[in-house]
Amino acid sequence: MSETTATVPRWHTAGDWFDTCRCDVPCPCSFAQPPTYGRCDGVLVWHIRDGRYGDVPLDGLNVLMLGSFVGNVWAEEHTDAYAAVFLDERADEAQRGALQMIFGGQAGSWPAQFGEMFGAEMRGMDFAPIEFEMADDLSSWRASVPGRVEASGEALTGPTTPEGARVQSTNLPGSETGPGQVVTWGRATADRADAFGFQWNWDGRSSKHIPFDWTGP
Repeated sequence: MSETTATVPRWHTAGDWFDTCRCDVPCPCSFAQPPTYGRCDGVLVWHIRDGRYGDVPLDGLNVLMLGSFVGNVWAEEHTDAYAAVFLDERADEAQRGALQMIFGGQAGSWPAQFGEMFGAEMRGMDFAPIEFEMADDLSSWRASVPGRVEASGEALTGPTTPEGARVQSTNLPGSETGPGQVVTWGRATADRADAFGFQWNWDGRSSKHIPFDWTGP
């Protein structure tokens, strides 16, 4: 893409984000602490409920990222940061360009800030079918790239959690979707990847849902 921030149109995206990762529940990375086992790798998923990049609608499109790192990202004391991205194959040419600008960080706002901090070496990008499901009551979430990635979680519960209630936190010091959002804690029912040199199976570890709402540039 040849656009610069000065030529980026006004844009907005809002929707659902969740991850499944190597950490124990709750993932300490969300509290701006080092990962449970010193390094973390996992799946990050964005589902755009409402989005527009200039005149280009983005409603309903999905983005999925595989990532890994060692150390504390939020203290910028991390190393060995790698990532790979799947973009929704249903996107047309204009939508594909918009997704690349926003999630690649060139369009500004939170993705640019987080991308600069994370500083990952990109292992690749592909347009692929991304299946996405989210329960309206936040009891479960799921996404997959068939044959390559499977990520799903169910809301955390326990003997003192009221039936149907969600275990949530506010004002996270390490919110992956940016400030001001509420996290719903969960446990991964599936966390498997075999793509772009990433390979793992961390079923049963941490998962969480956080909404996102970004405006740029």
